[in-house]
Amino acid sequence: MVRSPLTPQERERGEQLGRLLREARGARSMVEVAAVAGLSAETLRKIETGRAPTPAFFTVAALASALGLSMDEIAASCVLVPV
Repeated sequence: MVRSPLTPQERERGEQLGRLLREARGARSMVEVAAVAGLSAETLRKIETGRAPTPAFFTVAALASALGLSMDEIAASCVLVPV
């Protein structure tokens, strides 16, 4: 199955998600947070840098739990404001 290319809006949302996760992680290491969330550090790195801009719902939920974020906070921070 071929995946459709991401739109600029999807890429921007992915970058916003990455910024939020990096800020929430603070001084904790990527390895530590990834382990708590049950992910690889590489997966977290890709999400934080925007290389994986559309992670699965359960991946985001696991990261939210590991970082003490609510899904509402994540959704609100990733809303695109039209220009």
